Amino acid sequence: MSPDLDRIDLKILNALQQDGRSSNLKLAEVVSLSPTAVLARVQRLTREGFILGYEARLNPLKLGAGLMVFVEVLLDRTTPHVFEAFRAAVQVRSEIMECHMVAGGFDYLLKTRMADMNAYREFAGSVLWQLPGVRETRTYAVMEEVKNATHLPLL
Repeated sequence: MSPDLDRIDLKILNALQQDGRSSNLKLAEVVSLSPTAVLARVQRLTREGFILGYEARLNPLKLGAGLMVFVEVLLDRTTPHVFEAFRAAVQVRSEIMECHMVAGGFDYLLKTRMADMNAYREFAGSVLWQLPGVRETRTYAVMEEVKNATHLPLL
């Protein structure tokens, strides 16, 4: 935990994780401070990078992105140029929700979403295997999403 955060900051962050649409007045009630003091704290937490932003969590099943697939990517070379080209290429693909460089038997782990397996097959052939430096991939289609948490443990 950061030494820059006190118990009130942690309560504010926890409340915003539960409901990012909480009004300033509601936050003030939760942490027993004036709305002005809470607003100043939220602005500081945002300015200092503890709060990255606010967004709605959408239902992928209702929006034609019901298939989640994780993909291990092994690059043909591990040079700064290849890493940079790969990182730049994944940034522009909306099907790639997350991309993580990892230690171990492969270089990157991708989280992708699309409509169905046919859409994934098309994506794999026309996009995934064409990404810069890709030598090998391993695909893991998700059969059941058991847990999908976004909240960080704070208190």
